[in-house]
Amino acid sequence: MTGQHAGEPIGIIAGGGQFPLLFIEAARAAGRQVFVAAHRSETDESVADAADRACWVKLGQLGKIISFFKEHGVSETVFLGTITKTRIFRDVLPDLKGLTLWNKIDSRQDDAILRAVADALEKEQIRVLESTLFLRHLLFPKGVLTRKKPSAGQRRDIEFGWRNARSIGELDIGQCVVVRDCSVMAVEAIEGTDAAILRGGALAREQAVVVKLRKPRQDFRFDLPATGVGTITSMRQVRAAVLAVEAGQSLLFDRDQMIDAADAAGIVVVGVEERADGTLDY
Repeated sequence: MTGQHAGEPIGIIAGGGQFPLLFIEAARAAGRQVFVAAHRSETDESVADAADRACWVKLGQLGKIISFFKEHGVSETVFLGTITKTRIFRDVLPDLKGLTLWNKIDSRQDDAILRAVADALEKEQIRVLESTLFLRHLLFPKGVLTRKKPSAGQRRDIEFGWRNARSIGELDIGQCVVVRDCSVMAVEAIEGTDAAILRGGALAREQAVVVKLRKPRQDFRFDLPATGVGTITSMRQVRAAVLAVEAGQSLLFDRDQMIDAADAAGIVVVGVEERADGTLDY
């Protein structure tokens, strides 16, 4: 199957977090050489150290990434890890190819930028693969993961939050909403999930319900919703009560540690699926 050929090089366009490092380990176990385009001020040094070869780039240096991949025979790549989205207003330093692409993009929203970059790479015969290649076991499972289960009122908040999260996803605004008593406390935008949790949780005072979904037209190749121990840490700070995540469409990092932290804080963690008729399945 294309994208899984043992011995062939594979590229990573890496941001922050542990996802790139986990992918390197899995790709190497599958017999692949790994070449990383690492972003300065975002990617951890350990990612570059673990790669067969790494190239450090700044945001917007698309031409440098393409040249690096072609130099090492890379014809397949993945987008992995986080980029601090507010940096697009202060830290973009595009090369000629990056600037040309940037000027062609009508929207500065996540999906529009990433799809444009992916299209540019594929025009250079560098295919962009799903970020979950080799790592599908990290997808969020369905069901209640914690000892504590959601109450009837919290289930109503999950359903209310789900509808609102789906709506903001349709508009490519964000992936997460914070609600309480069927009122929206915060909508995630460019600031990211943790900041939205802290803002919405402070307004709710306590018992906030956090709902995080994949955007309806979101491409599995990039920017899947992700949660982990840090999500629980943010929720604990504002005494939030429930984390509901779309099962099978989101990433879950450090599962055991995350669930232990949630249990210790009395937080409910649940993976939810949406049925064809729009009802939710826990």
